[in-house]
Parts: sequence; structure tokens; C-alpha cells
Amino acid sequence: MAKHPNKPTRKKKLGSYPHTMVIFTITLALFVIGLFSTLLIHASKLSDIVKQSIEVQVYLDFDLTQTQLARLKNTFSQKEYIAYLNQQPQVRFFSKEEGAKEFIQESGEDFMAFLGDNPLRDAFILNINPDFADSEHLKKIKAELEEMDGVYEVQYVASLIDSINQNLKKISIILLSFAGILVLVVVILINNTIKLAMFSQRFLIRSMQLVGATAGFIQRPFMNRAILQGFISSLLASGMLLGLLSYAYYQINELYLLRDETKLIILGILLVILGMVIGFISSYRAVRKYMHLSLDELY
Repeated sequence: MAKHPNKPTRKKKLGSYPHTMVIFTITLALFVIGLFSTLLIHASKLSDIVKQSIEVQVYLDFDLTQTQLARLKNTFSQKEYIAYLNQQPQVRFFSKEEGAKEFIQESGEDFMAFLGDNPLRDAFILNINPDFADSEHLKKIKAELEEMDGVYEVQYVASLIDSINQNLKKISIILLSFAGILVLVVVILINNTIKLAMFSQRFLIRSMQLVGATAGFIQRPFMNRAILQGFISSLLASGMLLGLLSYAYYQINELYLLRDETKLIILGILLVILGMVIGFISSYRAVRKYMHLSLDELY
């Protein structure tokens, strides 16, 4: 019988461990982190929207002239604690005629018919910047506004503001706690996956040590591959996240109001950095581990 020639064996290259499993694991882990971070971004945006809906009513003295009203509006608009929407200060004039009409519509009673006059006051409605929407700041704002000429009284619903801030604080603490635990679990998962993938390289690492290869020469291929794997995984995770968000925005139009382009771009950049850093550190630790094992421990 004819002898079949021996098939050429494929030599193992330093750092050439199977990378499909590693990329899949890192991609999945980064996608989960990105998904949870996106939830935090949307929750933060929702928090800002809720806080911007907080209104301060500034009631005015009677018989102010149009010039005085314009001066007051301009003064309010320049305050740092005023919220902006589309680069416009959220300061709205609410006349006593509008107040009377609104009261009559809600109560069904025309109080002006038997009073013979409108006892209500003109007012300005101020929406507050989220950074100042807490009890301490609002007390200072109230005191400052009441010192202005032409201002009779300043009112806001203190109990509602306290309730909103307390609930938002609780939600933020819970989400951040979960995020911290999630990042820790993901780091451990990626670290163990890379260690397992490099298990097949342990004898090759020892062989390179025996022929006098330096630690830097041995580690370099693993580090390069780990960085590349982290980069590819982060791009895949970002693409999956972008696709999921686009589908969610398409299905739920109102969700688009919570979109924050700047923070989402920063998140994508952080995912790339995180993938590369975690891959690098995990590979570095795994290589050093196998470089310092005794011969008996390699088996």
C-alpha cells in the first residue's frame, strides 16, 4: 500500500490562541454595559426634564407699566437659574386676565360678576435650571426675587420639589449601584475568558522562556492581539447598541425626547477605550501568570 505523505502540521504562533470566543464574550459584555449606561443617560435626561417642569410663580404689584414689565422680564431672563429651551429663557408672562379666565373655566363660577373687579395679580412663570431645582437653591431664589421692585410675592410647591428630588436621588443610587456591580462582573468575565483562551499557549510561552526570550518579547504579541480584540469588540457592541436604540426610537417616538447625542457619543468612545483597556490588562495578567508557573503547574 502506498504511504500517504504526512500532512504538514500548522505551527503555533505566539499569541495565536482562538479569538472568536474572546471577541464574542467581550462584545456581549460591552453591549450589556452600554445598554445599562444608555439607560442611565436616558434616566438623567428624564430627570432634567422633570426638574425643568418645576415652576416658580412671581406675582407682581398692581398697575405696573409695560416698561416695568419688560424690565422685569429682561432681569429674570438674565438669571443663571433660569432654564433654557432652544436657547430661549423660560420666562413667561401670565396676565391677571388669563388667570381669571382659567379660574372660571376650572370652577365654572364667574367671580368677577359679583366682585365687579379682577382681584388677581399679573405674574411671571419661571422654569428653573435643573442644577438649581432643590429646596436650598429655591429658598435663596425666592428671597432674591422678593427683594426686586415690582414683585409682590413668590410661590412654588416646596413639598412637590422635595418629593421629586428624593425619588430621583433614590433611583440614581439604585442605577449606579447596579452599574458598579455590572462593571465588576464584566471585568471578571472577560479576564477569565482570556485566561481560558490563552491556556493553550502556556507551553509555547514556557518554550520561549527556555530559549531566552525576554518578557517583553513574549508579552508583545498577546498585548497587540488583546488591544485589537477589544477594539473590534467595542465596535461590534456599539453597532448593536446603535441598532437597538434606533429601533426603540422608531417604535416609541416619545423616547427620542430623552436622547442626548453628546453623552451617547462619549459613551461610544468610552466603550472603545474600556474594551481595549480590559483586554490589555487581562492578557497582561494571564501571560504573567503562565510565565511564573512552575513546570508541574503547567500540566
